[in-house]
Amino acid sequence: MALFHLTVTQVKRSAGQSAIASAAYRAGERLYSEYYGEYSDYTRKSGVICSDILLPPQAPPEYQDRQTLWNAVEKAERGKDAQLAYSFDIALQNEFSLEENIALARQFLS
Repeated sequence: MALFHLTVTQVKRSAGQSAIASAAYRAGERLYSEYYGEYSDYTRKSGVICSDILLPPQAPPEYQDRQTLWNAVEKAERGKDAQLAYSFDIALQNEFSLEENIALARQFLS
């Protein structure tokens, strides 16, 4: 029997969070934050299966670069109580293959 789990949380500057640090952690990458002037390095993190960037068709193509995208978000949201991003925690199904689960997640998020 398939069970479903979905948790959505916000990345908030008021909670001391950074969109760059959150993106680096989720993707297992090293990204530079222009807002804070520091690197967030999670290249040693294991277990990252997929780290796509899904953009609407009208989005600038340079936003396919994770560091450019999230620095633009940090720059656009100026307030100390800014809500920078949403984080989706979705439980995938064991009954499906990895490729099917990734396709299902992409379909849900698009």
